[in-house]
Amino acid sequence: MYNSLLEITKDLQETFDNSADLTVRTLILQAPERRKAAVITLEGMVDKEGLAQAAINPLMAYRFGSQTPAQMVDTILYTVLASSDVTAFEGKEQLLTFISSGFAVITVDGAAKMIAVGAQGFPFRGVSEPESEVVQRGSREGFTEPLRVNMSLIRRRLKSPELVFEQVTVGKKSRTQLMLCYLRSAASPKLVEQLRERLAACDLETVLAAGYLSEYLEDPHTSRLFSGVGISERPDTVCGKLTEGRVAIIADGTPAVMLVPHLFVEEFQGVDDYSNRSYYAAFIRTLKYLSFMVSVFLPALYTAFAQFHPEYFPTWILIKTASSLSQTPLPVTLEVLLITFVYEIMKEAGLRIPKSLGHAVSIVGALVIGESAVTAGIISSSTLMVVATAAICSYVTSPLYPPVTMLRFMLVIVAGVLGLWGIVLCTALVLISMCSKTSLGVPYLSSLSPFSLRTMRDVFVRASWKKLGKHTIKVQNFAETEEIK
Repeated sequence: MYNSLLEITKDLQETFDNSADLTVRTLILQAPERRKAAVITLEGMVDKEGLAQAAINPLMAYRFGSQTPAQMVDTILYTVLASSDVTAFEGKEQLLTFISSGFAVITVDGAAKMIAVGAQGFPFRGVSEPESEVVQRGSREGFTEPLRVNMSLIRRRLKSPELVFEQVTVGKKSRTQLMLCYLRSAASPKLVEQLRERLAACDLETVLAAGYLSEYLEDPHTSRLFSGVGISERPDTVCGKLTEGRVAIIADGTPAVMLVPHLFVEEFQGVDDYSNRSYYAAFIRTLKYLSFMVSVFLPALYTAFAQFHPEYFPTWILIKTASSLSQTPLPVTLEVLLITFVYEIMKEAGLRIPKSLGHAVSIVGALVIGESAVTAGIISSSTLMVVATAAICSYVTSPLYPPVTMLRFMLVIVAGVLGLWGIVLCTALVLISMCSKTSLGVPYLSSLSPFSLRTMRDVFVRASWKKLGKHTIKVQNFAETEEIK
């Protein structure tokens, strides 16, 4: 606890090592003792014009009379300041958090209590449509980096007083602000308490994105291949999940919101499913499930059939495939792995290079890998077609792209060594791993395992809104145990 303005200023200068962006504006208040006050800010983090109108001008014009420092702080808090976002606090930790978050801190010489004034003015990207979750119908708004803006996007859609925002700070150096967002009537209290405990156990120095916290929110001793933490950039998606009893974790500085618990079937659900007719939503979901299966298994099945089980090919396909493979020098397994690996390199190059060069990568890839390699006899046309089909299908369920890529490589290697039986064995191990995985006590494969006919109304098909609107199934109802009630 500080005792004087000089002590505060000296301590801050030592803490920030006389950083050029630390600003301490000293004021002399209108009082008989000409008592000093200070407005502490970080350059570039506050709106100077707004701060002057809401705090500095009223503070300089007010006559305090013969008040004590503590009384002057109360007068400033309740009478002088024209801002609606003001908070009284004590202590160095909160002081550092407030000024690093764009607040202006007012302190009076001799008073232990300080006042934080919301005058944020740092530049940020405006609300725009997210690139990773494009929809045909519905809102075009997506989350952005500032925490308060993201909170307002959710509050504007859920106007219920049961919507709760609970602040948590993580990161010893970054001191990143998080908000646990949930509906008090829908979310399980034990689930929220588990999240508090896991975030409190986070011992990271810096937290700069949502992905930093994913492993801390995962249940221990469960499969890491698939994530039990959902990521969304759309406020309407988050609001829909909140009504089902989930908890959203909003991190300052990142445009993605984490959702827990998260289920496997949710990877195949989209905002457009609930805007279109139920029969078309069922068709799109069936397409997504089929694309997922093709992207994972097609290269491995092709490898196993071509190398160990050619009798499974139809005659006309066998003739074409055998003719194509006979002209290439590489074994089928190595050929599939090589083309898949080169495709991943092209994908990464397309993501990292400037957009102006993106067309060049596409042209080079099409000419070198597509036409020249096949014409030269380095790779077969059938192998190229199989890998390309699997790659295109993997983008239909883009949130599952990382595990799909790893599974594809793993299954191709197993298929090249053990054939079809290796694929069956590897698939069984993956299914066992997925069935044993939980997300905050909720089985990851709900409603498929354990099977629930009642909750299948929104898995492969999407029931009409007349049925979905009758009763909302909360996510904790999927839990087999009594841990979450």
